[in-house]
Amino acid sequence: MAVKKTTPKPKTQPKTNEKKGFVSTLTRWLWKAFIWFNSISLFFVILYKFVPVPFTPLMVIRHFENSAEGKNIETRHDWVPLEDISKNLQKAVIASEDARFFDHNGLDFSAMQKAAVENFKGKKLKGGSTITQQTAKNVFLWQGRSYFRKALEAYYTILIELIWGKERILEVYLNSIEMGDGIYGAQAATQHWYDKDCKSLTRMQAAGIAAILPNPRKFKPNGSAYIRKKQSKVARYILMTKLKY
Repeated sequence: MAVKKTTPKPKTQPKTNEKKGFVSTLTRWLWKAFIWFNSISLFFVILYKFVPVPFTPLMVIRHFENSAEGKNIETRHDWVPLEDISKNLQKAVIASEDARFFDHNGLDFSAMQKAAVENFKGKKLKGGSTITQQTAKNVFLWQGRSYFRKALEAYYTILIELIWGKERILEVYLNSIEMGDGIYGAQAATQHWYDKDCKSLTRMQAAGIAAILPNPRKFKPNGSAYIRKKQSKVARYILMTKLKY
């Protein structure tokens, strides 16, 4: 009677160990990346609570965009403390960009829901971004609408709300936001558009600057009929806006 020989099964242990080793290495790498990212981001958020923001990612991006298009546009960015920025302008940007600035914690979910409904109805695309979100994007991130960038924006929004507070957020916002082609911040914008210091802005002048913020590279204060209409509206809201800090 013949004895049936059995072929031994190949050992799979090395492959299993290799797979476990890869997962373990990837997990350690991701954990280290997470720790480094949080440490670096926290460092800069704390740093910018006390020192002026020297430049933003958008300034760098615009510089290379203009260079690629053959434009020689000088970047103007003059940092001034909040007390040297007209209260008219402070109120104007709140009235125009984020009326509930002092009432939310950085993320205005009611505004997001309203924007989502308007966009679903096919009306003009709206983002529902607060001043805090815009500040987080301007100072730490790049322009775009990807979910990844929005997640980072939410992360930085929460951080600066917790660490900076409303007064510092408004100060950084007014010193960093794009207010014209190569123009960043309230002082540079006021000197460019009105040839004066931002501390002495009138209510209508402040409303004019706030009115162009959706697209400051396209619009000019007192330019089109659309801007003049918006300027008048913002000027009225300035009278009803209170600074709560």
